[in-house]
Amino acid sequence: MAIRQKSVVKVKMSGFASSHSHCVVHTRDLSLTIDEPVERGGTNLGFSPTETAYAALVGCTNTIGHKCAAKLGVDIGNLEFEMEIDFDRRGVLLQEEIEVPFKAIRLDVTASGAASIEELAQVAAETEKYCAVSKMYKNAGTDVEVSWTKK
Repeated sequence: MAIRQKSVVKVKMSGFASSHSHCVVHTRDLSLTIDEPVERGGTNLGFSPTETAYAALVGCTNTIGHKCAAKLGVDIGNLEFEMEIDFDRRGVLLQEEIEVPFKAIRLDVTASGAASIEELAQVAAETEKYCAVSKMYKNAGTDVEVSWTKK
């Protein structure tokens, strides 16, 4: 008898902030350090909060991309990522409230596997349908462009 996975789960996290910029967040048996660079008063021990959000898009694209490739029977090999973000910092600088602070994200994904350009396009289309972080950005009004190419 197969075990049916839950479709909605509760995720629990906890954290502790030791300064205005440095905090450690825990989930499961893991910890994530979030901090600001020295020039913004931090200790540079981790990604900034916004950098952490951007990194989540890379991680989700990688995980969902590989799941979709496996489902399609496509060899994408290892993936490399280059990302550029247009970030309107007026909100974090407390100058004014900004509804869509992440104006645009351009993510280039390069696959090392044997997949053809057509197969990569299939994987990209499926990944776009299922990547939760990409959907979050798009639904918030961010222009997200993800391009997949072969190495």
